[in-house]
Amino acid sequence: MTKRAHSMAPAYIILIIASFLSVFPLYYMAVGATNTSMEITNGKLLPGTNLVENFKSLISNQNLGQAMFNSFRNSIIITFLTLLICSVAGYGFEIYHDKKKDTVMSILLLAMMIPFVALMVPLFKMFSSVHLINSWMALVLPAISTPFMIMLFRQSARSFPRDIIEAARLEGLGELKIFFTMFVPVMRSTYGAAMTVTFMNAWNNYMWPRVVLQSKESITMPMLVANLKSGYVVDYGMLMLGVLICTLPTAILFLCLQRSFANGITGSVK
Repeated sequence: MTKRAHSMAPAYIILIIASFLSVFPLYYMAVGATNTSMEITNGKLLPGTNLVENFKSLISNQNLGQAMFNSFRNSIIITFLTLLICSVAGYGFEIYHDKKKDTVMSILLLAMMIPFVALMVPLFKMFSSVHLINSWMALVLPAISTPFMIMLFRQSARSFPRDIIEAARLEGLGELKIFFTMFVPVMRSTYGAAMTVTFMNAWNNYMWPRVVLQSKESITMPMLVANLKSGYVVDYGMLMLGVLICTLPTAILFLCLQRSFANGITGSVK
């Protein structure tokens, strides 16, 4: 046992160092939210007493409530529609499998290689031509169907027992009822993983909302954080608090769904 402990010591040391490097930025952000700008600049690593003042400065300079509401609304709508559309598409690609669908799926996977920056100008011109700029539809429509999510649900559908589908069809169940009453409950781990990834991407999205949402009432949390560092003098305490508030929803969601996320990504069915 002692020899084994000695042999595992380097691995534990590396894991401890990696854990520290991963957690330290989060700790520094949380501590910075309680300190003044001068204390953060001087590298203070202990909690301070300036949290209330930083919060007062934040809500006096930015519309925090509006930004939180917009981010939650946009993220929830995008997440719901993405899970619905991509799960139906992934289910259809696998359950009604043929060579033509494989070709379409290959084209979708190739689309993953194109960076979104290359698509922004065509998307902007397209939405501008139909007068959807500065509307929630311009924000939601490009995000509700992604090749990665379709591929994720398709891979999960491969492990779904076909005998159950055939038996349900013989009992007279329709395809939609089979999908919603049998496939969806069995694939809850995949839905958990997809929900985590989609919500985090929608919440943290900055570039496209900045392009299409051009009114102050449409501000989101990433846009609010960007505004905090756009002045001549940056209040780092207020900035750290804004980043902390922006990070909490996605961190809480991931902690709540981390088991489903791990099972869903590895393709487990429970």
